[in-house]
Amino acid sequence: MSDDASQAAEEEVIATIRSQIEDNPILLYMKGSPAAPQCGFSAQTVQCLIACGERFAYVDILSNPEIRSTLPGYANWPTFPQLYVNGELIGGCDIVTEMFESGELEPLIKGASASG
Repeated sequence: MSDDASQAAEEEVIATIRSQIEDNPILLYMKGSPAAPQCGFSAQTVQCLIACGERFAYVDILSNPEIRSTLPGYANWPTFPQLYVNGELIGGCDIVTEMFESGELEPLIKGASASG
């Protein structure tokens, strides 16, 4: 692939990521699906989100390798899962779990769900 073609392909993936984040008030990039997470960190993050009682969108990065390779650079966050609320990166498993345990996550999720 030429440099121009690979740059165009990366820009297309970034446009897809941007669109996913903008179109979904609560979005989780994860390994697997909420019903069948493929790593413990994704499973833990899903449990926190489910406990908040609102629907959320997800992208399985294992079946979307171009997103898996591009998102860390786009987000400046090297690991998965990645939780976005109202277009803003909240963080990964540790941050989401801490926010859930401190009571900060649920109002954030419910507020995003109501505004979405």
